[in-house]
Amino acid sequence: MSYLVLARKYRPRNFSEMVGQEHVVQALTNALTQQRLHHAYLFTGTRGVGKTTVSRILAKSLNCQGADGQGGITAQPCGVCPACTAIDSGRFPDYTELDAASNRGVDEVQGLLEQAVYKPVQGRFKVFMIDEVHMLTNQAFNAMLKTLEEPPEYLKFVLATTDPQKVPVTVLSRCLQFNLRPMAPETVLEHLTHVLAQESVPAEPQALRLLARAARGSMRDALSLTDQAIAFGCGQLQEAGVRQMLGAVDRSYIFRLIEALALGDGASVVDTAEALRTHGLSAAATLEDMCAVLQRMAVLQAVPQRASASDADPEAQETARLAQLLPADETQLLYSICLHGRGELGLAPDEYAALTMALLRPLAFKPAGFVPGTLEKKTLAPAPVQPASPVAPPPPRAPESLPEPRPEPAPAPVSAPPPPAPTIALPVRSLEEVAQPLPVEPPQAQEVPPAPPAAAPAVVALPVHEAPAPSERLQPLPAAAKALAADSFEPSAEGAFWHATVQQLIASEAITALVSQLALQSQLVQRAGDAWTLRVEAQSLNQAVARERLRAALQAAGHASVLDIEVGPVTDTPARRNAAAASARQRAAQAVVEQDPLVQALVRDYDAKILPGSVKPL
Repeated sequence: MSYLVLARKYRPRNFSEMVGQEHVVQALTNALTQQRLHHAYLFTGTRGVGKTTVSRILAKSLNCQGADGQGGITAQPCGVCPACTAIDSGRFPDYTELDAASNRGVDEVQGLLEQAVYKPVQGRFKVFMIDEVHMLTNQAFNAMLKTLEEPPEYLKFVLATTDPQKVPVTVLSRCLQFNLRPMAPETVLEHLTHVLAQESVPAEPQALRLLARAARGSMRDALSLTDQAIAFGCGQLQEAGVRQMLGAVDRSYIFRLIEALALGDGASVVDTAEALRTHGLSAAATLEDMCAVLQRMAVLQAVPQRASASDADPEAQETARLAQLLPADETQLLYSICLHGRGELGLAPDEYAALTMALLRPLAFKPAGFVPGTLEKKTLAPAPVQPASPVAPPPPRAPESLPEPRPEPAPAPVSAPPPPAPTIALPVRSLEEVAQPLPVEPPQAQEVPPAPPAAAPAVVALPVHEAPAPSERLQPLPAAAKALAADSFEPSAEGAFWHATVQQLIASEAITALVSQLALQSQLVQRAGDAWTLRVEAQSLNQAVARERLRAALQAAGHASVLDIEVGPVTDTPARRNAAAASARQRAAQAVVEQDPLVQALVRDYDAKILPGSVKPL
């Protein structure tokens, strides 16, 4: 006797044997019980989820005669009457299956519809089942529309497809549509355990988990892989054999990679990637399994109480340990890198080289002070806090349309702290009330003594100004308000020189990308011969590679050969000077438009307004 494969041997014979499609089973069972039968059904879903199986069970339910030959339409076909046995064996004359993949023309559909005029020979209903219906041509769809809409009372249509988007809406509107969902790995694992128990085949739980994951939601694929694994393992299922058959990556490599990335150990990452190459394990499977583990880690980090739900999985404990080892933000970053890295494997000449690059990419985002092999990260030291002194409340931020305030001399120090002063709110004015602003000149470098690198800018008390009357022109804000503007800066002794030097390096393309940003965002604190000291606010800009390239560019230009960069607050950088100059040009252009007689006439006579952002300097 020939061997019958597991996928056919354990095909469900009734609705109670269906696995993982409870929503479809419930709807069809209730419809059969209440005799509310539609004339056309459309079953959609990926391969191996039970579309053809549901069609055959539905045909048996419609034509079942019962064990005593007196039965009627039922949701529980007996499976022993002539109609049920004939449908199971594929020789029932009133049940016709048409494969639309090989019979997709209008002639084949027309030949099928010609049988619709004849009543059933043995059964209660004629059932036409068209598999892969989306493969039919447009002419074939048009030929069946009329019969599909108003078939004889004894005719039922059952359509099945894996791609419902290709089915015309005129067909979809004539059918009841049921979407059969892909099955969860846990559902597949439970069914495989039941099948192998019936077959008396010994199997390791982890081997079944590998088969359930490899099936990707298809029960037929799971049973087919199980058949192959039984043959590969000579009658038994062991984890090592199933993993070798599937070419799956051992999860120990995955855990090793994630732990090395969490610790910043690049050498271990490269060694593990080379081990994957040596054993011939798939690079795409490695990134796929890493995504699966990282997804579970992210769930555990967001919902820690879910850890108890996966205690049956032997990998759950290791996953929970890594979830505590890797920060949540780095877990999300690593998941995104692995997910997008799969698409880059085909672009590289060597997929293992692409795998190594994808795995090393998270290490490029580690802080500069990170020590490999530890979880401690270098953090910026807080800025020194000046002794508490009473200061006046800072004035409100100046509107962008106001002219840039000119710096005022700092007031003389007072011996006693002034009493608290109320905050003065400036009135909001319309555009025409702020006409004819003061001319603005780009700020020039001032000869001021350099401030100590580590000292924070001193905070001084500012006098409180009286609020101007509505009829008066708005006065420039005090100098302290200048620090609140995004494009303001405090000129330093070395500011103009460093600005000119950086602009020259950028113009000659001696520095680009991250190096140019480092130069633009830094402040020249001190020059001592060939040794220069810069200060930058963002630690992410203070990278070793960018620092060395900036030093080489300065040395090539005849400047510093020794460069020291510290992290701290800055007040005068080339970027701030550029922003201040751009803001000055913008205000000058705004002033030209506001002072134009025609514009003033439109504002005065027609209550016109200048749209913010519509004025650009040439």
